[in-house]
Amino acid sequence: MTALRKVLVVDDDPVVRKSFDRVLSGKGYAVITAASGEEALRKLENEKYDIVYSDIRMPGVSGLEVAETVKARRPWTPVVIITGYGTDAAEARAKAAGVARFLHKPLSPEMIEGSARDVLASPVAAVAVAVAAARTEATPAEAAPAEAGSAEAGSVAIAIKNIALFFAAPFIGLAYIVMLPFYGLGVLAYLAAGIATRNKTVRTVARHSTMAAVAPMLGLAGIVLFPFIGLALLLWTAGKAVTAKA
Repeated sequence: MTALRKVLVVDDDPVVRKSFDRVLSGKGYAVITAASGEEALRKLENEKYDIVYSDIRMPGVSGLEVAETVKARRPWTPVVIITGYGTDAAEARAKAAGVARFLHKPLSPEMIEGSARDVLASPVAAVAVAVAAARTEATPAEAAPAEAGSAEAGSVAIAIKNIALFFAAPFIGLAYIVMLPFYGLGVLAYLAAGIATRNKTVRTVARHSTMAAVAPMLGLAGIVLFPFIGLALLLWTAGKAVTAKA
């Protein structure tokens, strides 16, 4: 079942309000009326309408102010200005606000029904309805907390970091495996030299000799491990860069 098109009629003349209600209600519209601009603005805050009709001159908030408020809040909602003695300046201001058309009093049932039909059938109104529907459907996504996007970006960053560590871990483990024999050999040679020699000079010579013997092995280990260490550093740096951008 198609929902009724909602029409807001704003006029301080009860005869005009009843005329719109009688004509449009019989044609399948849901007609809501307001006796003043202030009342209309209150209703516009709580409800959405397919068309807004407003008298141009009313005590307090004028029809022009109602039209400008509607177009500022919901630019896709068509506004029709009802006028009996509007000036050129007032009509120019209404056009600048983006009203759909003007209805000049006295009003006939044909004028009322025809204006509603023509305004809703216009291409501009059709596009406006589509835009309004898209905005309504997008509201839940827009209302989602901004933290959700940040959490998603954080999860991606953590995943990238974990992948980098996963690839770097074997190289780091290999480095320990390759270095361990050389390190152990150096420590054993140093301790043996310290135990075997009590003389400080001899001990110093033995220490330097041990370091001289170990140094080439350390250099060889560095040469063997350099590509793996470099790759691990590149992966780690890439992971930190992506994390910082996220």
